[in-house]
Amino acid sequence: MRMILGSASPRRKQILRDLGYEFEIVIPDINEKAIRDDDPARLVLALANAKADAVISKIDEAAIVITSDQVVSFEDKIIEKPLDLADARSMLKSYENKFVETVTSVVVTNSKTNERYSGVDITKVHFKNFSDEALNKILQSQEVDVLDRAGGFSVEHPLISPYIAKIEGELESIQGLPKKLTIKLLSQIK
Repeated sequence: MRMILGSASPRRKQILRDLGYEFEIVIPDINEKAIRDDDPARLVLALANAKADAVISKIDEAAIVITSDQVVSFEDKIIEKPLDLADARSMLKSYENKFVETVTSVVVTNSKTNERYSGVDITKVHFKNFSDEALNKILQSQEVDVLDRAGGFSVEHPLISPYIAKIEGELESIQGLPKKLTIKLLSQIK
């Protein structure tokens, strides 16, 4: 049966490819802002399920459809993308000596049988203190688009990674598609 990744994310595509799967891409095209929930796990599951439904409505042949969504949570609050560089600076400073959580869902659906399995993975990213000089470099860098990242950070970027004290969980989960959870859900689907 063919496999479809319902995502435009290059990181999710690379992770699934690194796992050895062959797949097609179908972009779900949903209005994510129309789906809201204060609980990060419920929100990402609702979004990934809506993406799965949108992908399935676009295909005619049976397929295994993989969708995912992620939010960043800090001090029990969902953190969106920064509004501007000042907002990004404020976000990064607020993380000092604390941790943020990436809350990532995966939904795997058999479009022929409507069998669906889902799960949520939470990874903690612990930060060190940022110097003002470091923050200026991060915010001025053309290589890090902090305005395009939920929470205003990318753990793998060389200007940010020195300020990460530790990560509890999978790097791939932070990047948008947890490997272990994805493999587990794919093994359950028929």
